[in-house]
Amino acid sequence: MGIMGKPGNIRLTGTIVIPMDQLEELVPLLEEHIILTRKEPGCLHFDVTQDAETPELFHVSELFIDACAFDAHQRKGAQRRWGAASADLDRDFHKETL
Repeated sequence: MGIMGKPGNIRLTGTIVIPMDQLEELVPLLEEHIILTRKEPGCLHFDVTQDAETPELFHVSELFIDACAFDAHQRKGAQRRWGAASADLDRDFHKETL
């Protein structure tokens, strides 16, 4: 299921929940985070989509060239406005090395 990759790539898939009363505040920060992430060195794929039936549920699909690129993304994400604002959100992620 999901995006393919090559051996050594890091793939992360899963979901994040943004409570309905925080959508207006957090979705613009998420959109900014997506744009910035797609420009990062080593980012092969980065997509976050809102569920059509459950608006507070977002599906996450990421692919990075290697663990170093993924780790750099994690550090950058934590420093962005999205990182601080979303720190307490419920996440259900599965990370794997291909």
